[in-house]
Amino acid sequence: MFSLILWVFILILGLSFFGISLQAIISSPAGQANFAYLFHLLSIGWDWILVVIKQFKV
Repeated sequence: MFSLILWVFILILGLSFFGISLQAIISSPAGQANFAYLFHLLSIGWDWILVVIKQFKV
């Protein structure tokens, strides 16, 4: 858990070093569309994983 927090911190520092603003990315229409698409793909993947798990539980 600590290493995950450390890597997220390093990622944020790296983005700020290159002048990339997370707030600008998240609040832009393109950023919001990308996050919505990513969330949609993750929900489809999660549903598929649940179906596979239920098939093996029989």
